Amino acid sequence: MHADDEPAWARALSPEGLSAPDAPVLALIAAHPDDEFAGAGSLIPSMGRGWIVHVTDGATRELIDAFAGGIITRAQYAIARNRDALAAIGLAGFPEDRLIMMGLVDQEASLDLAGLARAVCVLLSRLRPGAILTHPFEGGHPDHDATSFAVHAGLALLTRSDGAPAPVILEMACYHAVSGGAVARSRFLKGPEGVERQLEGRELERKQAMMDCFRTQQRALNLFDPKVERFRAAPRYDFTEPPHPGTLLYERYPWGMEGDRFARLASEAMTALDLTSPL
Repeated sequence: MHADDEPAWARALSPEGLSAPDAPVLALIAAHPDDEFAGAGSLIPSMGRGWIVHVTDGATRELIDAFAGGIITRAQYAIARNRDALAAIGLAGFPEDRLIMMGLVDQEASLDLAGLARAVCVLLSRLRPGAILTHPFEGGHPDHDATSFAVHAGLALLTRSDGAPAPVILEMACYHAVSGGAVARSRFLKGPEGVERQLEGRELERKQAMMDCFRTQQRALNLFDPKVERFRAAPRYDFTEPPHPGTLLYERYPWGMEGDRFARLASEAMTALDLTSPL
């Protein structure tokens, strides 16, 4: 279900809405441990009936960030990332048994998009959320784009298989490239701007404290303004084309992924899944 199908989607994107007796169960599907707190930290303390899903374990194979923190193996870094996440959700009062870790390698979620979509389909069939909150497709990080694809494709597979009403797909603003080599954070690339939440007082203090739990990611998280969160209902995407012209943000880094390659992988996955664009 997309924006044109659910005009009342915004009620799920506030602590008050999530706490209401009739609120939809929210599944927050994030590419990495910490993405959910940067993009939607204000909502997590009210998500006790919902789920948080980490697609990757947050540990890359090249270990530059790990070495900077005195960690020398990928396994140790994955454990450290998970430890940070558990500290943050504990501070939020979120139930630890409602955190699901899919365990893919950081920066490699896009390498088997069909398999990831099938896994998300199975997960959604078990969780049966009323709404899903995830990343937009913007070329910011290949794992973000892979997660976005997997949610849209996985939900399409689920709807096709059982015909049950589909939950609405919602998005949290993340980051993407803009002209001149800059990076836009906590803003959407294009399309509807959706709902903006300005945090202050105790709510802001709590979010900052949760973000501070991610000791392995402070350099990256310090670039985000914790006071602003933006959400919207997901538009439909053609994942078989790059999300915008010009250089994508992840093409600025030697990660082995380019927009054209991601588009090709998405096209191959769509064929394997017997899906058509847009999703």
